[in-house]
Amino acid sequence: MNRRERWLVSPWRRGVVAALAGALPVFAFPAPSLWWFAYVALVPWILLVRSAPTAKRAAYDGWLGGLGFMLAVHHWLLPSLHVFTLVIAALLGALWAPWGWLVRRFLGGVPSPGQIAAALVVLPSGWLMVELVRSWQGLGGPWGLLGSSQWQVDPALRLASVGGVWLLSFLVVTVNVAVAVLVSVRQARIPAVAGLVATAAATSAAWVWSPRPDVDGRVRIAVVQPGVIDGADQRFAREEALTRTLAGQDVDLIVWGESSVGFDLADRPDLANRIAALSRLTGADVLVNVDARRSDRPGIYKSSVLVGPEGPTGDRYDKMRLVPFGEYVPARSLLGWATSVGKAAGEDRRQGTEQVVMNVGNGLRVGPMVCFESAFPDMSRHLAQDGAEVLLAQSSTSSFQKSWAPEQHASLAALRAAETGRSMVHATLTGVSAVYGPSGERVGSWLGTDASKTMVYEVPLARGVTPYVRFGEWPVHAALLVLAALCATEGARALRLRRPAPPPPVPPARTVHESPAHPGH
Repeated sequence: MNRRERWLVSPWRRGVVAALAGALPVFAFPAPSLWWFAYVALVPWILLVRSAPTAKRAAYDGWLGGLGFMLAVHHWLLPSLHVFTLVIAALLGALWAPWGWLVRRFLGGVPSPGQIAAALVVLPSGWLMVELVRSWQGLGGPWGLLGSSQWQVDPALRLASVGGVWLLSFLVVTVNVAVAVLVSVRQARIPAVAGLVATAAATSAAWVWSPRPDVDGRVRIAVVQPGVIDGADQRFAREEALTRTLAGQDVDLIVWGESSVGFDLADRPDLANRIAALSRLTGADVLVNVDARRSDRPGIYKSSVLVGPEGPTGDRYDKMRLVPFGEYVPARSLLGWATSVGKAAGEDRRQGTEQVVMNVGNGLRVGPMVCFESAFPDMSRHLAQDGAEVLLAQSSTSSFQKSWAPEQHASLAALRAAETGRSMVHATLTGVSAVYGPSGERVGSWLGTDASKTMVYEVPLARGVTPYVRFGEWPVHAALLVLAALCATEGARALRLRRPAPPPPVPPARTVHESPAHPGH
């Protein structure tokens, strides 16, 4: 046992190393945005887990690494949820315990070429299952999916149009597994290199084959970002003043950020009239976001509301996927204490029931989303299927201005655009606001967290259907088949091991003349 192995004998030291190793991928995301680091960020974690002395210890290493990963990618929640952030990270980190077991199962000791070949498929499939489960809204949603670290890499965005962010996550983990084998198992370098070559060949073929969006026009969409302003009335006044500056700029649509209006427009017709006056002045509909108690039904909703020259047009989208603890407290009777240790929601928001595609001026069809709904690939996919020509996300990250959250949130729009082949506008109250074209390319410049201004973007319109929109989450389905086959194989192997061995044959009796006895003779 060398010095490093002796140092890791301590469960506490090993646990700390696992948590730190699991946290490394955070540097691949904004704000650092070291996209290339994602392809090796898992290697220290994998090397630690494969060296675990027992399968149980490997599962612990997986769990603690998952805790480190979740805490790192959600570190900006600490000022709001305090110690509850650690509780959530520990609970969700447990999803990586089976993945840790798989790492040791296929890469522990000196793996055979067959084990390495299987690991290049099984381990990415296991990672995808972790991402799938934690992507459920009730568990916090798909923030920090590993594939989303590739939001600024053109070849990766092209692959996203084929299999979504899921395909990118699968490929990133595959490369990490191959690199881990290359640096730790000298005898298995040939199958590891073969795996890298096969991955490169498959991704290159998909990159060449995937269709490119067919751009056939442009629209002018204005984003209004007021900045950090306390008070609903003061914020509205600033948004109103900024919108007036758009007069004469020939815009097709004006978008305000999340919670841009703090009153129900039916209760405040004066505000509705002021927004309608802005629509007449600028010659464009205004998409606002109302965060208020509705007058026509009980409860508080966050709603995208379209206002035209004559007032609200009737087009309205109520946010469907709410932020756990930020907009509602799951199992409030059990977890309501979270409101006493952080800034959890004092009253639950109400959910909408269906997505909406709105018709705005000049025949443009847009698909609105609110806040972290832009993290859910299926929502933008469904909007594209329903005929949306431009995707919109109204957001506000004012509680996290000094963190990496605003840039991480803005980067997600690049993936949604590339997946669907539809341009996406990410409009916020306080930054970062951004626009991306149908291939995920950046359009114009970002509005940072220090900006209080408007920006008009020439947004490309594209036709066609991407493979991801047509076929959906097929990488997830393929991963499920891989893991189902693994379970069947492991089950059959366990049955063979449990089956009692046949008794050894009894040698025949011999006579004194050393010839077999013949009973009955």
